[in-house]
Amino acid sequence: MWNEYDDEDDDFISRSQVKREAEAAQVVGERLITLRQEQLEQLDLPEKLYDAVILAKRLDSNGAIRRQKQYIGKIMRTIELEPIQAQLDDWDGRNRADNAKFHQLERWRERLLVDDNALGDLMKTYPELDMQHTRTLIRNARKEQAASKPPKSSRELFQYLRTLADI
Repeated sequence: MWNEYDDEDDDFISRSQVKREAEAAQVVGERLITLRQEQLEQLDLPEKLYDAVILAKRLDSNGAIRRQKQYIGKIMRTIELEPIQAQLDDWDGRNRADNAKFHQLERWRERLLVDDNALGDLMKTYPELDMQHTRTLIRNARKEQAASKPPKSSRELFQYLRTLADI
């Protein structure tokens, strides 16, 4: 007799589980509101959801925004979240990696401006480096710092480092 009910229990989903899934869907829906237009278009969202997200972006009343978010959450419960979540996670990972590279290049620039030996270390990291051009940029950036001028050469140095790192 116990085996008769065993198969039915496999399909059981608790109310708490349903609520957690609905909240997760609403969180993803709220995240969609923060995306840029071109990102939304890349996600290939159902038309109903896309229209609801676009409308939410235009609203400015807190109550209306809250109601629209709830509506988006309701729509999100009826669609498959995994592809959307995977794309959002991919974008987040890419952004973190780009930010890490950006900060590494900022550290290189600061080090180049204060340490004469840093250029040799940079050459080891980036063998394709144009040594003469880099030295000129460093020298000009140091002169600008000493004269309290705008950091034009420092920005150019950073841009050159970005081209080396291909960000």
